[in-house]
Amino acid sequence: MTYDVIVVGSGFSAIAVTCNLVELLPASAKIAVVGDDAGFGRGTAYRTELYLHRLNVPAGRMSLLPHHPDDFVDWLKAHGRPMQAGDFASRSDYGLYVRDTLARLLRKRDGRCRVDFIKAKAAGCVERYTSTLAFHLGNGDEVAGKNVVLCLGVGNADLPVEPTGVPSLLRSRIVENPWRLSWLRRVAPSDAVCILGSGLTMIDQVLALRAHGHRGRIDVLSRRGLAPLGHARTLPAPLPIDVHTLPATISGLLKILREKSRSVADWRSVMDGLRPATQALWQRLSHDERARFLRHALPWWNIHRHRVAPDVFAGFEKLVLDGTVRFHAGFLKSLEAEDDRLVAGYRVRAKREIAEIRADWLVNCTGMERAGISHSPLLQEMSRFQLIVPDPLGLGIQVDAASEVTAPSRISPARLFAVGALTAGQFWEITAVPDIRVQAKAVAEEIVRPRPNSDA
Repeated sequence: MTYDVIVVGSGFSAIAVTCNLVELLPASAKIAVVGDDAGFGRGTAYRTELYLHRLNVPAGRMSLLPHHPDDFVDWLKAHGRPMQAGDFASRSDYGLYVRDTLARLLRKRDGRCRVDFIKAKAAGCVERYTSTLAFHLGNGDEVAGKNVVLCLGVGNADLPVEPTGVPSLLRSRIVENPWRLSWLRRVAPSDAVCILGSGLTMIDQVLALRAHGHRGRIDVLSRRGLAPLGHARTLPAPLPIDVHTLPATISGLLKILREKSRSVADWRSVMDGLRPATQALWQRLSHDERARFLRHALPWWNIHRHRVAPDVFAGFEKLVLDGTVRFHAGFLKSLEAEDDRLVAGYRVRAKREIAEIRADWLVNCTGMERAGISHSPLLQEMSRFQLIVPDPLGLGIQVDAASEVTAPSRISPARLFAVGALTAGQFWEITAVPDIRVQAKAVAEEIVRPRPNSDA
């Protein structure tokens, strides 16, 4: 069957694009949403049922549709969870809100376009002479579209080393995907836990352990031993920053931002002032400067930029101060077993010394893998057929300023877009809801906009 638009994916990006298309397309249009995730629209982050897992963006900036800025706050109030725009809601509530928003739009029968949800994995893509892109599905079917939006997220990062020296009995205590929360029920209160990675996922899992009665030691190992910082309880006003006055080198940028941080009462106002200009700033950087940022500045960017809700941070900081959570900076080199325990060997940062952490459990919280094509058989095949081109820094695929995929060898007039993490090479800041929702709306508007010399 041929559709006007095919949305490939089943996470937040796919929902955001679909909702905007439903608002904009005429009743005669047909949309297919292709994805095999049972938690359609909620994704990994918003499927958790633990209330301690909070959003790290205030509720007032989390509405699914940017042109309805109060929508999420109004939903919270309507569902007995009254919050102000500056409060931090639970991730599970946000997942329910996303689901309800789509359902509300689909309930409008009069004048609404057709939307088919196809529970299947897109296994391959080919160009058709009918001016469409066709997708082979895992269930044996095929769908074709005049416009296609790739909304494929990224998976959990792999362990840095293979646990080849760990017997099968102990491998059950290596948690490769911490969002499958069933593992928490098997952790004894006094068990020692080693967490790989020190980002937002680590904090979520530490709090989940405490909520499930764990009171043992938690060792956190990451390359630099840095942890996310907290939001201020009273959000400071963003410092206005003109991106065009900033240098286009990483060293020059750091110098200016440090100077600005010393001139204000709260450094967060500098980060929040830079936030609306981040994409424009990234696009001014050369390939070499972008690579330099990824090599040297990314960890510090992450802990200042991706902050934690104030009460969540306070609870986590208490565990650090009383010694329950201990940080180690180094590079994991081996994962073995000794006396029925896991032994993580790591090279201490800036030293040749090899140290060890002994634990009953090892939890992979190294985060999501960097956007690219290697995690997706579909993207790998599209790359082989030159329907997409990898970003030179491994940040997804190449797109233009309108999020349209740039692949010179493609011959079909069908349009191919990407939304979310796959477009990080062009936009960098494109994994958080405030950015994705704007991109999703812009892509939907681009699809609906008549093209020159087009009969559409």
